[in-house]
Amino acid sequence: MNNSQQRGTERSRSRRAELIAIGRKLFADTSYDALSMDDIARHAGVAKGLIYYYFRNKRGYYLAIIEDSVAELVLRASATHDLPPAARVEHTIDGYLRYAQHHQAAYRAIVTGGVGFDAEVMAIREGVREQLLVTIARGAWSRPDLPPIARTALIGWLSSVEGVTLDWLGHKDHEGREGLPRETVRALLVRGLGDTLRLIEDYEPTCPAPSRAP
Repeated sequence: MNNSQQRGTERSRSRRAELIAIGRKLFADTSYDALSMDDIARHAGVAKGLIYYYFRNKRGYYLAIIEDSVAELVLRASATHDLPPAARVEHTIDGYLRYAQHHQAAYRAIVTGGVGFDAEVMAIREGVREQLLVTIARGAWSRPDLPPIARTALIGWLSSVEGVTLDWLGHKDHEGREGLPRETVRALLVRGLGDTLRLIEDYEPTCPAPSRAP
């Protein structure tokens, strides 16, 4: 690829990323059905044909936005670097909650399947679950693979995480303020994960639970 072609590819990627960033803001404030391609093009300040060029149709645009949101969610949750196992687990959960708190529309779309029952969005959801399972396995046991008993137990815990997070995002106190602090929700989920990891250890000794934080 020559320099001119490379610059053209970089510009194309940059423009596509800009459109996705605009779409994330749009779909955060407006439902999928309420936004037409004309609305999207007007808000983006581009010709409608440009959106068709990059994404083919509104559904393709929406799926690209969800995939971008998933990538950010996983990145935030898995940026644990060289932390000890217990701190790695806490960091993973905190990153997950921070993402959900600051990108509520995208988070709800990811964990509930998006627009009605959309098989492609559900596949994206399953993909993010798999990536989070690998992140937890690496954080807890420094290994990416999961024995069947560990996988089943962690899927149960992850399902509870999604339910707790959705409930936390949706509930305010009687004065309309945010309910539980993020730190409290994180502590509950960390405690639940610790219990799950110890249960896994009972059935699968090759997956010892990390030591409790002092």
